[in-house]
Amino acid sequence: MARGSTRPTSRDVAQAAGVSQAAVSLVLGDKWRGRVSEPTAQRVRDAARRLGYRPNLAARNLRLGRTRTVLLVVPALTTEFFAEVYTGAARVAAQHGFGVVLYPSPEGVGPARDPFASAQAALDGVIASSMAADALTAIRGDQLPLVMLDSDPEGSLGAATVNLDITDGIRQVAEHLLALGHRRFLHLAADVPSWTFEIRARALAARLADTPGTTLRTARAPISVDGALAATETALAAPGPRPTALVCDDDKLAVGAYKAARRAGLRVPDDLSVTGLDDLGLATAIDPELTTVRLDAELFGERGMRALLAVMEGRAPEEGDIPVHLVVRGSTAPPPHD
Repeated sequence: MARGSTRPTSRDVAQAAGVSQAAVSLVLGDKWRGRVSEPTAQRVRDAARRLGYRPNLAARNLRLGRTRTVLLVVPALTTEFFAEVYTGAARVAAQHGFGVVLYPSPEGVGPARDPFASAQAALDGVIASSMAADALTAIRGDQLPLVMLDSDPEGSLGAATVNLDITDGIRQVAEHLLALGHRRFLHLAADVPSWTFEIRARALAARLADTPGTTLRTARAPISVDGALAATETALAAPGPRPTALVCDDDKLAVGAYKAARRAGLRVPDDLSVTGLDDLGLATAIDPELTTVRLDAELFGERGMRALLAVMEGRAPEEGDIPVHLVVRGSTAPPPHD
C-alpha cells in the first residue's frame, strides 16, 4: 500500500490473503482454532503484517460494549502513596489490555463531579479507596463492577475488597514501643471518618489493654503538618503525666508532631518517641529518621486491579490482606527516667 494512502482495512487483508473478512476477524481475534486452518491463519497474519494492518480496537470494543478502561478513585494526590497505587494498578491493567483513569475525589471525601458524561457508558469497572467511597454514587460508579481498597470487608459497597494488614502494622508499632519500656501513649489520630483509621485506633487500644500499667490518650488532627502541630502542642500541654510515645496514623502527622515536640523543648527520641505509618519519602527526610510501618502501595494497586479483573470475569479474587512491616529508625528509644 502506497505511503500516504488511507489506513488498511480488514477488507484489504482479506483480499490480500484470499479469504473472507470473517476469517480475518477470527484469526486476528485469536478465535480461529477449529474454524480456520493453520496455513490460512498464517496467510492472514502475513498479509496483515505486510499491509501494516492494525485492528480498530475502539470500534471493536464499542461493538462488545467494553471500553477496556477502569477508573481508580482516590481521596487526593497529596502524597506519593496513591501515585504508587496507580502505578501498580496501571501495570497489571496494561498486561491485560486495559487503561486506568486516575480520579481524585475533591477534598478526599464527599460526592465527586462525574468525570464523564456517563461513567457507566465509558468504563468497565472501578477501583476505589474507602475514603473516596462517597464519590461513587455521584459518578454512578457504584453500578459498575467495583473493588474497594482499604475498606471494611463486612460493609463494603464493592464486589471485592483488598486491604493492607493495618491491624498487624499497628500491633507491630505497639509491641516495639512496649518492648522499649513505654507505658504512657498518645495516639495522634487522623480526623477522617474512615474505616481504615477506625481500625488503627481499635488495634492500638486492644494491644495496649493487654499490658498492665499502660495509659492511652487520643488527639485528633486533619492529615496536615499544621493540623498535627496544633493538636500535638495542645496534647503535650495538657495536665497530667506527659506521654513518652506518640503513635501517628500517618507519616505527615508525625512531621507535625516533631515540630510540636521541638517547640515544647522536647527531643525526639530522648524525651518523646514518635512513630508513623506509610513509610513515605519524608520518613527519611526528617531528622531523626522516622520509625514507621512500610505499606507496599504498588502491590496494593496491583492486587486491586487483579481483583477487579477477577470480578469482571466472574472469578473469585485472591484472598488475604497484604502484609506490612515495621521499619525501625532513629525516632524511637527507651523512655526517659521519671
